[in-house]
Amino acid sequence: MTAEPRALAELLEESQDLQADALRPVPDAIDGLVATALDDGADDTEGAGANRSFHEERRASLAASLAGATALGAAGGALLVGALSSAAAASSPKDVQILQTAAAIENLAVSTYRTALTLPFIGGAAANPVVTKFAQVTMGQHVQHADAFNAAAEHLGGRAQTKPDPAFVPVVHKAVAGLAGAGAAQGALAVVGLALELENIAAQTYVKDTVLVSGESRKALLASIMGVEAQHVSVLLAVRALLMADAPQLISLAPGTASMLPAAAGSVGFPDAFFKTDDAAPAGQGAVK
Repeated sequence: MTAEPRALAELLEESQDLQADALRPVPDAIDGLVATALDDGADDTEGAGANRSFHEERRASLAASLAGATALGAAGGALLVGALSSAAAASSPKDVQILQTAAAIENLAVSTYRTALTLPFIGGAAANPVVTKFAQVTMGQHVQHADAFNAAAEHLGGRAQTKPDPAFVPVVHKAVAGLAGAGAAQGALAVVGLALELENIAAQTYVKDTVLVSGESRKALLASIMGVEAQHVSVLLAVRALLMADAPQLISLAPGTASMLPAAAGSVGFPDAFFKTDDAAPAGQGAVK
Protein backbone atom coordinates (compact mmCIF):
# COMPACT_ATOMS: atom_id res chain seq x y z
CA MET A 1 0.00 0.00 0.00
CA THR A 2 1.60 3.24 -1.07
CA ALA A 3 0.88 6.93 -0.88
CA GLU A 4 1.42 9.46 -3.63
CA PRO A 5 4.58 11.30 -2.44
CA ARG A 6 3.61 14.79 -3.61
CA ALA A 7 0.14 14.59 -2.07
CA LEU A 8 1.58 13.29 1.20
CA ALA A 9 4.09 16.12 1.29
CA GLU A 10 1.31 18.66 0.73
CA LEU A 11 -0.79 17.13 3.52
CA LEU A 12 2.11 17.22 5.96
CA GLU A 13 2.91 20.79 4.96
CA GLU A 14 -0.69 21.79 5.75
CA SER A 15 -0.45 20.05 9.12
CA GLN A 16 2.78 21.84 9.96
CA ASP A 17 1.29 25.15 8.83
CA LEU A 18 -1.56 24.65 11.28
CA GLN A 19 0.97 23.74 13.97
CA ALA A 20 2.99 26.88 13.25
CA ASP A 21 -0.15 29.02 13.36
CA ALA A 22 -1.09 27.44 16.68
CA LEU A 23 2.32 28.08 18.25
CA ARG A 24 2.74 31.59 16.87
CA PRO A 25 0.74 33.19 19.73
CA VAL A 26 2.67 31.26 22.37
CA PRO A 27 5.43 33.84 23.07
CA ASP A 28 2.86 36.62 23.46
CA ALA A 29 0.72 34.34 25.62
CA ILE A 30 3.68 33.57 27.89
CA ASP A 31 4.54 37.26 28.13
CA GLY A 32 0.92 37.91 29.06
CA LEU A 33 0.99 35.20 31.69
CA VAL A 34 4.08 36.77 33.21
CA ALA A 35 2.70 40.32 33.10
CA THR A 36 -0.59 39.31 34.70
CA ALA A 37 1.14 37.36 37.43
CA LEU A 38 3.44 40.28 38.14
CA ASP A 39 0.38 42.49 38.58
CA ASP A 40 -1.27 39.89 40.82
CA GLY A 41 1.82 39.61 42.98
CA ALA A 42 2.92 43.24 42.95
CA ASP A 43 2.71 43.47 46.73
CA ASP A 44 4.89 40.42 47.21
CA THR A 45 8.20 42.15 46.51
CA GLU A 46 10.32 39.46 48.10
CA GLY A 47 8.53 36.66 46.23
CA ALA A 48 8.71 38.46 42.91
CA GLY A 49 12.42 39.07 43.40
CA ALA A 50 13.04 35.44 44.19
CA ASN A 51 11.20 34.38 41.08
CA ARG A 52 13.19 36.83 38.96
CA SER A 53 16.39 35.24 40.28
CA PHE A 54 15.00 31.82 39.48
CA HIS A 55 14.19 33.00 35.96
CA GLU A 56 17.68 34.32 35.32
CA GLU A 57 19.25 31.07 36.46
CA ARG A 58 16.94 28.94 34.34
CA ARG A 59 16.75 31.06 31.21
CA ALA A 60 20.01 29.98 29.62
CA SER A 61 19.50 26.26 30.16
CA LEU A 62 15.87 26.35 29.04
CA ALA A 63 16.70 28.36 25.95
CA ALA A 64 19.44 25.90 25.03
CA SER A 65 17.09 23.00 25.53
CA LEU A 66 14.39 24.44 23.33
CA ALA A 67 16.79 25.62 20.65
CA GLY A 68 18.30 22.14 20.51
CA ALA A 69 14.99 20.42 19.82
CA THR A 70 14.56 17.91 16.99
CA ALA A 71 13.80 19.08 13.46
CA LEU A 72 10.08 18.68 14.01
CA GLY A 73 10.26 20.63 17.26
CA ALA A 74 12.66 23.33 16.10
CA ALA A 75 10.01 25.81 14.98
CA GLY A 76 8.16 25.65 18.28
CA GLY A 77 11.44 25.84 20.20
CA ALA A 78 12.52 28.95 18.33
CA LEU A 79 9.22 30.67 19.06
CA LEU A 80 9.47 29.90 22.73
CA VAL A 81 13.10 31.01 23.06
CA GLY A 82 11.97 34.43 21.89
CA ALA A 83 9.73 34.72 24.93
CA LEU A 84 12.44 34.01 27.48
CA SER A 85 13.52 37.63 27.83
CA SER A 86 10.44 38.40 29.95
CA ALA A 87 10.87 38.73 33.68
CA ALA A 88 9.75 35.82 35.82
CA ALA A 89 6.64 36.38 37.85
CA ALA A 90 5.02 35.46 41.10
CA SER A 91 3.47 32.03 40.96
CA SER A 92 -0.20 31.50 40.08
CA PRO A 93 -0.88 28.06 41.61
CA LYS A 94 -4.06 27.19 39.73
CA ASP A 95 -2.69 28.16 36.34
CA VAL A 96 0.64 26.45 37.02
CA GLN A 97 -1.21 23.22 37.81
CA ILE A 98 -3.26 23.50 34.62
CA LEU A 99 -0.11 24.02 32.55
CA GLN A 100 1.72 21.14 34.24
CA THR A 101 -1.24 18.81 33.68
CA ALA A 102 -1.33 19.83 30.03
CA ALA A 103 2.39 19.05 29.73
CA ALA A 104 1.82 15.67 31.41
CA ILE A 105 -0.85 14.81 28.83
CA GLU A 106 1.50 15.81 26.01
CA ASN A 107 4.32 13.72 27.51
CA LEU A 108 2.03 10.71 27.54
CA ALA A 109 1.06 11.30 23.92
CA VAL A 110 4.72 11.49 22.89
CA SER A 111 5.60 8.21 24.59
CA THR A 112 2.51 6.50 23.17
CA TYR A 113 3.25 7.50 19.58
CA ARG A 114 6.89 6.54 20.06
CA THR A 115 5.83 3.08 21.24
CA ALA A 116 3.32 2.76 18.40
CA LEU A 117 6.02 3.45 15.84
CA THR A 118 7.95 0.42 17.08
CA LEU A 119 5.04 -1.85 16.16
CA PRO A 120 5.13 -3.50 12.71
CA PHE A 121 1.59 -2.44 11.77
CA ILE A 122 2.29 1.25 12.54
CA GLY A 123 5.99 1.84 11.93
CA GLY A 124 7.05 -1.28 10.05
CA ALA A 125 7.79 -1.72 6.35
CA ALA A 126 4.34 -3.19 5.71
CA ALA A 127 2.48 -0.46 7.59
CA ASN A 128 0.29 2.08 5.81
CA PRO A 129 2.72 4.92 4.95
CA VAL A 130 0.13 7.64 5.56
CA VAL A 131 -0.55 6.33 9.06
CA THR A 132 3.18 6.01 9.75
CA LYS A 133 3.93 9.55 8.65
CA PHE A 134 0.96 10.90 10.59
CA ALA A 135 2.27 9.21 13.76
CA GLN A 136 5.77 10.61 13.22
CA VAL A 137 4.66 14.19 12.57
CA THR A 138 2.05 14.13 15.33
CA MET A 139 4.59 12.88 17.88
CA GLY A 140 6.85 15.81 16.99
CA GLN A 141 3.99 18.25 17.41
CA HIS A 142 3.23 16.88 20.87
CA VAL A 143 6.88 17.48 21.80
CA GLN A 144 6.39 21.13 20.85
CA HIS A 145 3.19 21.35 22.88
CA ALA A 146 4.87 19.96 25.99
CA ASP A 147 7.70 22.47 25.57
CA ALA A 148 5.19 25.31 25.29
CA PHE A 149 3.23 24.35 28.40
CA ASN A 150 6.38 23.77 30.45
CA ALA A 151 7.92 27.07 29.38
CA ALA A 152 4.77 28.87 30.52
CA ALA A 153 4.69 26.99 33.83
CA GLU A 154 8.32 27.83 34.54
CA HIS A 155 7.73 31.47 33.75
CA LEU A 156 5.11 31.50 36.47
CA GLY A 157 7.65 30.13 38.93
CA GLY A 158 6.51 26.52 38.63
CA ARG A 159 8.47 23.43 37.67
CA ALA A 160 8.48 21.73 34.29
CA GLN A 161 6.48 18.51 34.15
CA THR A 162 8.62 15.85 32.49
CA LYS A 163 6.47 12.85 33.44
CA PRO A 164 3.27 11.53 31.81
CA ASP A 165 -0.14 12.03 33.39
CA PRO A 166 -0.32 9.28 36.04
CA ALA A 167 -4.08 8.78 35.70
CA PHE A 168 -3.83 7.80 32.03
CA VAL A 169 -0.64 5.73 32.12
CA PRO A 170 -2.52 2.53 33.12
CA VAL A 171 -4.86 3.03 30.15
CA VAL A 172 -1.90 3.03 27.77
CA HIS A 173 -0.19 0.09 29.46
CA LYS A 174 -3.38 -1.99 29.27
CA ALA A 175 -3.87 -1.14 25.61
CA VAL A 176 -0.27 -1.98 24.69
CA ALA A 177 -0.44 -5.27 26.60
CA GLY A 178 -3.58 -6.15 24.68
CA LEU A 179 -1.70 -5.92 21.40
CA ALA A 180 0.24 -9.12 22.07
CA GLY A 181 -0.39 -11.49 19.19
CA ALA A 182 -2.65 -9.05 17.35
CA GLY A 183 -2.78 -9.24 13.58
CA ALA A 184 -2.04 -6.27 11.34
CA ALA A 185 -5.64 -5.11 10.92
CA GLN A 186 -6.63 -5.68 14.55
CA GLY A 187 -3.43 -4.11 15.86
CA ALA A 188 -3.69 -1.02 13.69
CA LEU A 189 -7.29 -0.47 14.74
CA ALA A 190 -6.37 -0.83 18.44
CA VAL A 191 -3.50 1.65 18.19
CA VAL A 192 -5.61 4.17 16.29
CA GLY A 193 -8.31 3.80 18.95
CA LEU A 194 -5.79 4.42 21.73
CA ALA A 195 -4.35 7.46 19.97
CA LEU A 196 -7.86 8.78 19.41
CA GLU A 197 -8.66 8.40 23.11
CA LEU A 198 -5.56 10.37 24.13
CA GLU A 199 -6.10 13.09 21.53
CA ASN A 200 -9.69 13.48 22.69
CA ILE A 201 -8.54 13.78 26.30
CA ALA A 202 -6.07 16.49 25.30
CA ALA A 203 -8.57 18.46 23.21
CA GLN A 204 -11.33 18.21 25.81
CA THR A 205 -8.99 19.17 28.63
CA TYR A 206 -7.83 22.29 26.82
CA VAL A 207 -11.41 23.26 25.97
CA LYS A 208 -12.31 23.04 29.66
CA ASP A 209 -9.14 24.75 30.85
CA THR A 210 -9.55 27.60 28.38
CA VAL A 211 -12.66 28.47 30.38
CA LEU A 212 -11.07 27.84 33.79
CA VAL A 213 -8.01 30.04 33.40
CA SER A 214 -8.24 33.80 33.79
CA GLY A 215 -6.94 36.32 31.28
CA GLU A 216 -6.81 36.37 27.50
CA SER A 217 -3.16 35.29 27.36
CA ARG A 218 -3.87 32.12 29.33
CA LYS A 219 -6.84 31.32 27.14
CA ALA A 220 -4.84 31.95 23.96
CA LEU A 221 -2.09 29.55 25.01
CA LEU A 222 -4.51 26.67 25.61
CA ALA A 223 -6.89 27.41 22.74
CA SER A 224 -4.12 27.69 20.14
CA ILE A 225 -2.83 24.19 20.94
CA MET A 226 -6.33 22.77 21.37
CA GLY A 227 -7.01 23.44 17.69
CA VAL A 228 -4.15 21.17 16.64
CA GLU A 229 -5.39 18.40 18.93
CA ALA A 230 -8.84 18.74 17.34
CA GLN A 231 -7.25 18.22 13.92
CA HIS A 232 -5.55 15.06 15.18
CA VAL A 233 -8.92 13.79 16.43
CA SER A 234 -10.55 14.37 13.04
CA VAL A 235 -7.83 12.53 11.13
CA LEU A 236 -7.92 9.58 13.52
CA LEU A 237 -11.72 9.36 13.33
CA ALA A 238 -11.51 9.10 9.54
CA VAL A 239 -8.74 6.49 9.69
CA ARG A 240 -10.61 4.44 12.29
CA ALA A 241 -13.79 4.51 10.20
CA LEU A 242 -11.96 3.11 7.18
CA LEU A 243 -10.27 0.42 9.26
CA MET A 244 -13.59 -0.59 10.81
CA ALA A 245 -15.12 -0.75 7.33
CA ASP A 246 -12.33 -3.16 6.32
CA ALA A 247 -11.11 -0.66 3.76
CA PRO A 248 -7.51 0.14 4.75
CA GLN A 249 -6.63 0.54 1.07
CA LEU A 250 -8.59 3.80 1.12
CA ILE A 251 -6.22 5.31 3.68
CA SER A 252 -4.23 6.64 0.80
CA LEU A 253 -3.39 9.85 -1.01
CA ALA A 254 -3.09 8.17 -4.38
CA PRO A 255 -5.02 9.78 -7.27
CA GLY A 256 -8.58 8.46 -7.57
CA THR A 257 -8.94 7.41 -3.94
CA ALA A 258 -11.30 10.26 -3.10
CA SER A 259 -13.92 9.05 -5.57
CA MET A 260 -13.93 5.64 -3.84
CA LEU A 261 -14.63 6.97 -0.37
CA PRO A 262 -18.10 6.49 1.17
CA ALA A 263 -20.33 9.53 1.54
CA ALA A 264 -19.81 9.56 5.31
CA ALA A 265 -16.11 10.32 4.77
CA GLY A 266 -16.97 13.99 4.57
CA SER A 267 -18.50 14.13 8.04
CA VAL A 268 -17.07 11.29 10.11
CA GLY A 269 -14.22 13.47 11.34
CA PHE A 270 -16.60 16.06 12.82
CA PRO A 271 -19.25 14.22 14.89
CA ASP A 272 -19.88 17.09 17.30
CA ALA A 273 -20.49 20.78 16.71
CA PHE A 274 -18.59 21.48 19.94
CA PHE A 275 -16.11 19.39 21.86
CA LYS A 276 -17.53 17.74 24.93
CA THR A 277 -15.51 17.89 28.14
CA ASP A 278 -16.65 14.67 29.82
CA ASP A 279 -13.17 13.16 29.56
CA ALA A 280 -11.20 16.29 30.43
CA ALA A 281 -8.49 15.86 33.03
CA PRO A 282 -8.86 17.68 36.38
CA ALA A 283 -6.66 20.77 36.59
CA GLY A 284 -4.25 19.35 39.17
CA GLN A 285 -4.17 15.75 37.96
CA GLY A 286 -0.80 15.97 36.23
CA ALA A 287 0.74 18.73 38.36
CA VAL A 288 4.25 18.30 39.70
CA LYS A 289 4.04 16.89 43.22
